[in-house]
Amino acid sequence: MTIQDANPAPAAATNPDRRSRAHGASTWPAPGSSTHEGSIGSSTRHGTLRIPHPALVRQAEERARKLQNRIADAITSYAGSMRFVYVHIAVFAIWMIWLEKTPWPTLTLVVSLEAIFLSTFVMISQNRADEKRSALASEAWQSVQLEEKQNEELLQLSQQILGLTDEIHKLTVARAEGTPPTG
Repeated sequence: MTIQDANPAPAAATNPDRRSRAHGASTWPAPGSSTHEGSIGSSTRHGTLRIPHPALVRQAEERARKLQNRIADAITSYAGSMRFVYVHIAVFAIWMIWLEKTPWPTLTLVVSLEAIFLSTFVMISQNRADEKRSALASEAWQSVQLEEKQNEELLQLSQQILGLTDEIHKLTVARAEGTPPTG
């Protein structure tokens, strides 16, 4: 897998949807792109390249294996867009003006059912975000454990170096004074 396969938002130089800031120093992400969560930024000549955290890439790959997850993600993505709002404004206006006269009982039923389903999709989206946070926390915990082990090894090496330095110092002092070394 290449970096661009794992990265939902390619570098600014290859993505015409990105908007440049003044002087072209860096870029704004394209609307709807999510490149900030768990990604590592590195500066390039053309802007900032976002590389997602490997734990998030694995989590997204696991999530994409199930059809129901892909469908829920697509619905959640659409329902959270302004296009969704505009479509609903148009549909509700047409319904209220031409299809049904006041007090709109059928429209009320449809909107209530839609609210039930959309709240479910919001919860699915929150669960997905929790899964991402959990994957990052697990990865961070493993990194902390590895760093702790490495720090303990470094402390042991430092103690050994200190002991050897003391022995060299004793030998150097003893040779300078002309007395036989003790120890």
